[in-house]
Amino acid sequence: MQDQELLQDGLALMALGMGVVFVFLAILVVSVTLMSKLIDRFQPVPVVADTGRKSLSSSVSSSPDEEVMAVISAAVHRYRSTRRS
Repeated sequence: MQDQELLQDGLALMALGMGVVFVFLAILVVSVTLMSKLIDRFQPVPVVADTGRKSLSSSVSSSPDEEVMAVISAAVHRYRSTRRS
């Protein structure tokens, strides 16, 4: 009988602990959700102004990509040529 009582007490303690953790996590989720909604209400999302520099930056950004590809190709070619010798 003592083992049965110990098992019941252990299960009750486990259920109590799991219940406390579940309630804490539920309160945490609700509070984070409410804070997020409050921040969205009082802190509007900033609007990014279009300055028309997209076309300029895209033409400039393609040049470094091509340069990087050329450097990588040269490095691979040099590595392979020194490896064969």
